[in-house]
This record gives sequence, structure tokens and C-alpha cells, in this order.
Amino acid sequence: MIETGKNSNYAIKILMDGGIVAIPTETVYGLACNALDEEAVNKVFKIKKRPKNDPLICHTDSIKKIKKFVLNFPKDAEIIAEKFWPGPITILLKKNNIIPDLTTSNSEYVAFRIPDNKFTLNILKELDFPLAAPSANKFEYISPTHPDHVNLNFNKGEVDYILDDGNCSIGIESTIVSFENNELIIHRLGGITYEEIIKNIGKCSIKENKKKFQDNLKSITLQIKEFMLVK
Repeated sequence: MIETGKNSNYAIKILMDGGIVAIPTETVYGLACNALDEEAVNKVFKIKKRPKNDPLICHTDSIKKIKKFVLNFPKDAEIIAEKFWPGPITILLKKNNIIPDLTTSNSEYVAFRIPDNKFTLNILKELDFPLAAPSANKFEYISPTHPDHVNLNFNKGEVDYILDDGNCSIGIESTIVSFENNELIIHRLGGITYEEIIKNIGKCSIKENKKKFQDNLKSITLQIKEFMLVK
């Protein structure tokens, strides 16, 4: 069994030392490491058995911090961020050279969000680096919404600590969006609905990536069913 508890200071120390901590968010538990530490990021890919062409979402606690790692933060992105952060929406932004290519799978974009969980936000406030935190499960397995699910996926020695905050409050992954030529593109539906985005984005039009959009509608349905079973 992986060591599990509510000791945020211990989790911070592990992360600062290049370790891996399963952290709670409102969506799912994430397998967190220093997003700027290529050795730690590589370990996350390895233990998840995740292809290295599948980029990781980065987490921090403020737009101010995010701006240190991106080339620009568009006005429309700020509208979405101010409405939904902290919360279950991820925004793709053009990265600067501080973020390693490994973290973004050689993409010029980095995925950022501010999670809505008190334990994780308190940790992020103490760190001067973002956390790369894909879901804390083996690749293509059901995303974990409880610490027990993390223990089912990984062994002691793979993950250094599980920060326990019980069940995730939402239990499905974040919605992912980007902005191109003043147009908002939905790449994945999740904790923020299509209707909520339309209501709040105002003048910006909506375009969805059709194949991914439909595939993720099916995926979200399966995740909701799984989440209902553990509540």
C-alpha cells in the first residue's frame, strides 16, 4: 500500500525533492510532479505507461504564475479563467521555453488549469513551479475519484504519497479549450458543459473538434456511471 494521509507539508517536501504525489482535485486524483523537472515528468509517463506523445496538464494557483510560463494570455482566455477558475476547465496556451518539451509532448502549447480543491491549492501556493498532474491511473484505465482507486493502479515505490481528501466532488475530468483567431475550440468536454461555455464566452464563436467531441461524450457517460458507483 502507498503511504496515504492529509499531510500537505509532507507532500510539498516530496514534490520539491522531485517525487510523485497523488493529489486530490474536484475532478479526479492527479499524479503530480514538478512540471519543470524532466526526470520526474519522465517517471510519471513511465509508471502510467502513458505514450510520450500524450501531453500533461499543468496545475498552479494563479493566472499571475501561469503568465510566467506562457508567451501570452489572450483576453478571451482571461474571461474563461475569471469565470471558471478555480474549477474544471483547462486552457491551452502558447508556452515559453521554461516548460520542457517532454511535459507538452513537443507541442508549442501547454495545458493549464487552477483546480478547485483546498488541499491542492494550499500546496500550489507554496510552490514556485507548476505541477504536471495527469489522472492517477494507468493509461486508458478509469480515472480515480478516491484514494483507494490510486492504490489499485500503483504500488509502493511508484508513487511516494497519496494526499487523501476522500471522494472528488465532481468526479469527471476537466473540459479542455483553446483560442485560435478569436475562436474558442472545445477539445474535450468534462466538468464544464458546452452550454455553460456558450453562456459565458459572449462574442467569441464556438467550434468543437468533431471526432474528439463525440468520443468524449461517450467517455464522460462512462465516467459518470463509474463515479455514481463509488459515491
